[in-house]
Amino acid sequence: MAEDMDSANTAGTRASGASYVEAKLGFRNYWYPALFRHELESGEAKGVRLLGENILLRKVGDRVAAVQDRCLHRGVRFSRKPECYTADTITCWYHGFTYSLLDGKLVDILTEPGSKMIGKMSIRTYPVAEAKGIVFVWVGDREPTRLEDDVPPGFLGEDLAVEGIRDEVKSNWRIGAENGFDTTHIYIHRDSPLIGGNHLMLPIGLVPATKQGIETHAERDPRGVFDSMAENYIPVFEASIRGEKVLESRGARGEKRVAASVSIWMPGVLKVDPFPDPALTQFEWYVPIDVDTHMYWRVLGKRVVSDLEAAIFRDEFHSLWKPLALHGFNDLDVWAREGMQEFYKDDEAWSQEHLNKPDACIVEWRKLASKHHRGLQPVK
Repeated sequence: MAEDMDSANTAGTRASGASYVEAKLGFRNYWYPALFRHELESGEAKGVRLLGENILLRKVGDRVAAVQDRCLHRGVRFSRKPECYTADTITCWYHGFTYSLLDGKLVDILTEPGSKMIGKMSIRTYPVAEAKGIVFVWVGDREPTRLEDDVPPGFLGEDLAVEGIRDEVKSNWRIGAENGFDTTHIYIHRDSPLIGGNHLMLPIGLVPATKQGIETHAERDPRGVFDSMAENYIPVFEASIRGEKVLESRGARGEKRVAASVSIWMPGVLKVDPFPDPALTQFEWYVPIDVDTHMYWRVLGKRVVSDLEAAIFRDEFHSLWKPLALHGFNDLDVWAREGMQEFYKDDEAWSQEHLNKPDACIVEWRKLASKHHRGLQPVK
């Protein structure tokens, strides 16, 4: 557990978490969500940017293939104008260089038939895994781990139905991760329509009741930090300035209790259980795109016992939870992260911040990520 943070800044945190401060583009050798499977159902090849690497994805039969999104000839991206004349190839729109999507080999050059270059060059391929309707890509140098080593506990449960959205946010991925795991950032949500719309009991702040309440799971994968909100914090429902009451939480009288626990797992994925309803669990990935942008995944899971229940949840997600929670609540997080980016864009910010007691969970996350990562993604 971190020491008392009342007057401490992060000089000590920076010393113990140097790797985290350097992880502008995230950590290598992990599985990252890239696309929802349904985004590839049309057969179109799509480009994404993960950890600063441009990657092209396309369905080939029943599987999804992922290759480097850059032609070896003149360096243009295939995704600028994808051309797939056969089921398992990608052809560069510029000069017709054609590569296998399965092994990356140059199989033909449409503008130079019989070229001696054919078969002697290859673009990079990426391992792909699929789960819960999400396509994951392994970004790294090592042999891929099991997918269950890089997702929060419970996410791959057979009875968990999953629905979600993804967006780009103009802030570094670490700002996204820390926003999600920040116990007192709920202050910005005090006027969210989700509170009244779902009758939530939600305070405007949380004060740690114990120094031993945060659990670090570092012995085996997945590695993360677990914070029991229900047990370890005293909720704050009223706020005063110099003894004069200035506001009261709109969730002070709500009957539904959520966010009993919040945990964050390597390489940067949050689990809030339950949320935004006692029957749901929210998962959030903060995937680096570049040093100033991250892909924000908002995914809700519900345990179901049949395909019918899964279909009902799908309809409920789109009609209720997507507008009320993922936008009505989480869009405020997007706004906050983009507001923080101006400060944290400068590396010196990590030594200029001043953290308080509730930030102890963030300090523990920084320590774990610094000590137990599998590699830093270099900034080129």
